[in-house]
Amino acid sequence: MTTHLHLAASQGDLDGQRLPITVVLADDHAMFRRTLRRLLDGTESVSVVDEASDLSSAIEHVRGRRPRVLVLDLDMPNGSTVEAVRHLRTEVPWTEIVVLTTEESALVAQQLLAAGAVAFVFKDRAEIELLEAIHQAAHGEEFVSPRVAAGLEVLRRTVDGGILSPREVEILRLIALGYTSAEIAAQLHLSRRTVETHRARIFEKLELRTRAELVRYALDRHLIGA
Repeated sequence: MTTHLHLAASQGDLDGQRLPITVVLADDHAMFRRTLRRLLDGTESVSVVDEASDLSSAIEHVRGRRPRVLVLDLDMPNGSTVEAVRHLRTEVPWTEIVVLTTEESALVAQQLLAAGAVAFVFKDRAEIELLEAIHQAAHGEEFVSPRVAAGLEVLRRTVDGGILSPREVEILRLIALGYTSAEIAAQLHLSRRTVETHRARIFEKLELRTRAELVRYALDRHLIGA
């Protein structure tokens, strides 16, 4: 006997009619939000249902509006965007998150994707990439701006291949940015001795001799911006 399954219509597809992807825009710059709003309002495939200027209102709008996609600025006031992504991923799993950023770092991209975001788009590429990112996010598919995608892939191979641990990658990036061992220890809540041990292992594993070589390694893999 053949069993026929009748699946409930998902958001965006009801009675054979394709509905627009509902979106909440969250960015603390009103002018930039207006630019994004004009971009998204210009297509029938997306419907902006609300806007937010800080993290707390973004979370509130997602809870109330239940959008398919949240477009969220990385540098929002009133909290940590990474923690907000992690929290929303658990509380409202039906909403996919697209992060907008000026931070050209594969490590930051990896941290956000690991927290639960599905897309990473640079603000200066939003007019070109945001619509594609929203459409892919609405289908649960990852989108990473090509400018950091290659570095992200290298970073994933570096970590997954066991060359460096995630903590070592984090410390490598801070060293490349010019932080001292004491400053890294304070930022990561580690002892200075622990940071120095990590530093020595990083240089040994990567067969590097100088900080200049380490900076070049980080630049080539988009762990830091040029």
